[in-house]
Amino acid sequence: MVKDNLGNIVSNLPFSQACENNQQPILDVLQQELQDATHVLEVGSGTGQHSIYFAPRLTHLHWQTSDVYANHAIINAWHVAYPAPNLYAPLSFDVSSDSIPINKTINAPYDAVFTANTLHIMSWSLVSKLFELVGDILPLKGKFIVYGPFNENGSYSSASNRQFDHSLRQRDANSGIRHLEDVIDLANTHHLTLNTRYEMPSNNQILVFEKLY
Repeated sequence: MVKDNLGNIVSNLPFSQACENNQQPILDVLQQELQDATHVLEVGSGTGQHSIYFAPRLTHLHWQTSDVYANHAIINAWHVAYPAPNLYAPLSFDVSSDSIPINKTINAPYDAVFTANTLHIMSWSLVSKLFELVGDILPLKGKFIVYGPFNENGSYSSASNRQFDHSLRQRDANSGIRHLEDVIDLANTHHLTLNTRYEMPSNNQILVFEKLY
């Protein structure tokens, strides 16, 4: 029997344990960092589990999901099971070929972008492309909030992250845990400055970048 963080049986839905992990600590940060936000784009919504957990607890904003088209059916299934008035069906977004997608029914630009557990499954060229796109679309003071594991000072933050990185690179040599310093330098080239960094459970971090110029 599989239950989500709401205590509901979800064995009939595609399930990602990674999406369930640390949802409340992530939400605690989002509630603080997105107090003034109105329209948030989630990049790489995956199964949709993050969106159905966060949107009902961030009722002051529109939560727009996005992912490659192949994942839309899974996301929509979770949305049907756990609807919320401020939660929007996924828009198609493939970093390799698309521009940032827009929901034209919402008359507001994105003032924040959130992504979780995506940088380490992309090639570095796609990570660079994502930061370029986000830097272009965010307004001044807009935030790019990134959750996941990061290396620092040229080394792994834990033995488990070392093992995880090894498994990622065995599956795809272009993927892997990114170095914090490289990500910060990349962000700076696209007008995004690291504002706050949060240490999260299980050797993860949240990086909050802000567009300041």
